[in-house]
Amino acid sequence: MSQEKVLSTSVHKVTAMALLVTIGIVFGDIGTSPLYVMKAITGVNPEYNADYIIGAVSCIIWTLTLQTTLKYVVIALHADNKGEGGILALYSLVKRLPGKWLYIPAVIGASTLIADGVITPAVTVTSAIEGVRALDASAPVVPVVVIIITAVFFVQQLGTKAIGRWFGPFMLMWFLMLGVMGSLHLGASPVIFKAFNPYYAVKVLIDYPFWFLILGAVFLCTTGAEALYSDLGHCGRLNITYTWIFVKIMLILNYLGQGAWLIAEGSVAPGINPFYAIMPSGFLVVGIIMSTGAAIIASQALLSGSFTIFSEAMGLDFWPRLKVKYPSALKGQLYIPLVNSFLYVGCIVTVLLFRTSSAMEAAYGLAITITMLMTTLLLGFYLRHKGTPQWLVILFMVLFIAIEGVFLVSNMFKFMHGGWYTLLLAGIICAVMLFWRRARNIRNSFIEYKPFKNSLDIIHDISRDSEIPKYSSNVVYISKSESPDMVESKLLYSIINKHPKRADHYWVIRVHYDDAPDTLEYKCNVLIPHTLISIDITLGFRIQPQVSVYLRQIVEDLVAAGDIDLTSRYPSLHNHGIAGDFRFIIIHRVFSASSNCPASVRFIMGIYGILRHVGISDEKALGLDTSSVTIENVPLIINTNHARRIKRIS
Repeated sequence: MSQEKVLSTSVHKVTAMALLVTIGIVFGDIGTSPLYVMKAITGVNPEYNADYIIGAVSCIIWTLTLQTTLKYVVIALHADNKGEGGILALYSLVKRLPGKWLYIPAVIGASTLIADGVITPAVTVTSAIEGVRALDASAPVVPVVVIIITAVFFVQQLGTKAIGRWFGPFMLMWFLMLGVMGSLHLGASPVIFKAFNPYYAVKVLIDYPFWFLILGAVFLCTTGAEALYSDLGHCGRLNITYTWIFVKIMLILNYLGQGAWLIAEGSVAPGINPFYAIMPSGFLVVGIIMSTGAAIIASQALLSGSFTIFSEAMGLDFWPRLKVKYPSALKGQLYIPLVNSFLYVGCIVTVLLFRTSSAMEAAYGLAITITMLMTTLLLGFYLRHKGTPQWLVILFMVLFIAIEGVFLVSNMFKFMHGGWYTLLLAGIICAVMLFWRRARNIRNSFIEYKPFKNSLDIIHDISRDSEIPKYSSNVVYISKSESPDMVESKLLYSIINKHPKRADHYWVIRVHYDDAPDTLEYKCNVLIPHTLISIDITLGFRIQPQVSVYLRQIVEDLVAAGDIDLTSRYPSLHNHGIAGDFRFIIIHRVFSASSNCPASVRFIMGIYGILRHVGISDEKALGLDTSSVTIENVPLIINTNHARRIKRIS
């Protein structure tokens, strides 16, 4: 069975192929962490001793156990939104709970996760390529890294269908290599096995005054845990759980091997990466090639995850609608050109700004710690909502807020060393999300709705008034109303008052975005027989809006059921059985300068007007044929203050 078929039809079944695909998709980020974690730990204390290395490796083992295994694999993977994971999918599960502020941690978590996605490809690819300096100290690392990252971003538009089938076998070989390389050095210092005792993790943090720097380096081993949760919809919980057992064993073996080698060596020269140092000299070239391949796969996975986050944010109305492409039929594979360009520029700036993996490590981890804290907060609400005993929820919250709080404090010391960079990116993304959501809420709250039933008679009469020139055989309006019984007053004004529009049939379409990822369904209500039809289309937050296509399918259903006859009523066309034409009308509400509202609301709406140009137009966002769309601009007047009324004088 092909990988595409596994992904599209059997993603939750545990099969050999599904497990292999999971290894290739899910663990790229966390699987490349051995490239730089131990190097960062020795960089904190170049004059290390055996107790220091044992304690640091113990911190790694127990971080992977508590943070990755317990929180994400055991607990978070059960918090799925109809199979989808990630912080925005988690928010969809709790957004209707008491506490309307829950969107704030969701937005902050998504923003910091995207910012982390900018620096991760840079640090992993740079760490991999720096291995060539073991062969040639003068090797040009930065230009090679820029070329590789450029190629990775370029192929996004083509999709990874062709090369994706190799991700699983390659990453399987990668993890086996990690385990074998680490195992070869365990005999050099068997004392490293003390690292399984958490006592040594606590001891190193107590004994060393720079404990916060140690934890800042240790945290790098679990930065991929959030990406693991986000990939839930691609592979399924059981596949991720079973493969994690294998992946964790291989990672720990490699960390133990690096630790044993460091203890046996006693000291290492500055700039030496233990990851490459434990490789036999004859295997080094192969190791560098394998590391580069794993770094590319990890970068690809993070980019795909970033595209998914933006897609979900658009579905949840946190972000302007952007152009989305689907390069292949693989489940969940999408491509957003503007996001790809943004991430590419951010990645290249990261490489040119920091230049070495050591400098990037100093900036890495701060943003993702915030994401993990936000996930913990939302998970607490989700667990309580699902009926988990309150004492257990409190224990969960206290434990992981304490762990991640300590990691956050330790990573805050990275702020001046580059952490400001990822927080700046996260802050910009977060501000856009918050402004967009607030402006949309303000805008929607000042749209006037009227009962549809009060205007049915006049619409019926307009349709049959031959004195009014026919506007189109079929006029289709896009409505923002949540209720089929209510309609925007401006929509009625467009039909009745603003150059009355005579048509054979009127269609009013409402598009709703569902919390579930893959919903695609509609309801139909005939308000005036053979004249006015109301349609509600419900789309999952990962479904591409293609209203023209969906309307064509709906019309085919209605014609087949005998609910409507689309044959043109023009006699010449009717005699030949030719169907009438369709014209879409979108009412665009433009914020009016005559609005009487506070300066803060005016400012937010001004930002909204700018952000609208970031996204695509309404007709493109809905997937409408632009040749048959009319945009009617109407003023949106926001009056929150009492306006003076002009006085008549004699």
